[in-house]
Amino acid sequence: MHHFDDGTQTIKSDTYDKDTSSFDSTGYTPITDLDEKPVSHYDSFEDEERKRFGWTGSADLGLLALRLVLGGAFVLHGLQKVFGLFGGPDIDGFAQNLQSSGFREARILAWVTGVTELGGGALLVLGLFTPLAAAGVLGVMANVIALKYRGGFFLPDGVELEVAYAAMAFGVLFAGPGRAAIDYNRSWFRHPLLAGFICLVIAAGATAATLYVFR
Repeated sequence: MHHFDDGTQTIKSDTYDKDTSSFDSTGYTPITDLDEKPVSHYDSFEDEERKRFGWTGSADLGLLALRLVLGGAFVLHGLQKVFGLFGGPDIDGFAQNLQSSGFREARILAWVTGVTELGGGALLVLGLFTPLAAAGVLGVMANVIALKYRGGFFLPDGVELEVAYAAMAFGVLFAGPGRAAIDYNRSWFRHPLLAGFICLVIAAGATAATLYVFR
């Protein structure tokens, strides 16, 4: 015989409904309405407004430091080559170095290289026409690496320093100058990838012409 056949049912004390002042003998236990949002301990987090990430200036500060160091170094190199300052060779001495390395039209190349380093370095410091300035520095370093790579990587005869300069120029070329620059909000500032790619193609062409046409 089924245990419900006797028509009796055990009523637990917790089935007493205080609203109707009666016992619930249906055996039905109410559950949360499916249309209602389930209660979760994460609700307090979801109700809070998400805080947006604001500008902290860290990237712009880093790019400013990168530009100042790289640009300042090439301003000094340019002053050495063009004006013979800081113990530099000046144009005549630099042209002789290029000629001994097998370059034709060495004096013209000496002027182009010296002005590129001096002008490109100054533009990097100011953050003006940054992609073009970075591409110019990168092109000069590519030429130097192509001439010195047989000496190995490490100093004093290797290309360790030139590779570091080239990597810094490449980073500025595609990352842009940062907000602390005259270029701020210009078209190439807003589209650094496109501007960087175009200037990289120009630098690659100039490097190839220097190595295969003038040498």
